[in-house]
Amino acid sequence: MIMEEFILIFRRDFNTKEEQPSPEQLQASVKLWQDWLGGIGAQNKLAKPLQRWDTAGKIVKSNKSVTDGPYAEIKESIGGLIFVKVDNYDEAVSIAKDCPILQLGGNVEIRKATHAED
Repeated sequence: MIMEEFILIFRRDFNTKEEQPSPEQLQASVKLWQDWLGGIGAQNKLAKPLQRWDTAGKIVKSNKSVTDGPYAEIKESIGGLIFVKVDNYDEAVSIAKDCPILQLGGNVEIRKATHAED
């Protein structure tokens, strides 16, 4: 069977300040992330490492205006992403179910990655 790439997008929930993890909880989750990613890598299923970026950014709108972003009032923000190489969606979902972001109230979006040559 040919392995396929899937993107796992980690989203953090920003509904209320009270729901946000404390700095201590975030620090404690570092080891969970290391172990989880290490397990995926040990199975040779980690296609690309965790991707991170600055929290600041720019938003280009349809009218070509540019504003600072992301907006603080949004309910979710992307906290990172990885690419995994697995057989199918079910296997990608199985990997996502163990993601540490779930313990912090976040979620994982899974999409099949397609490349220009596909």
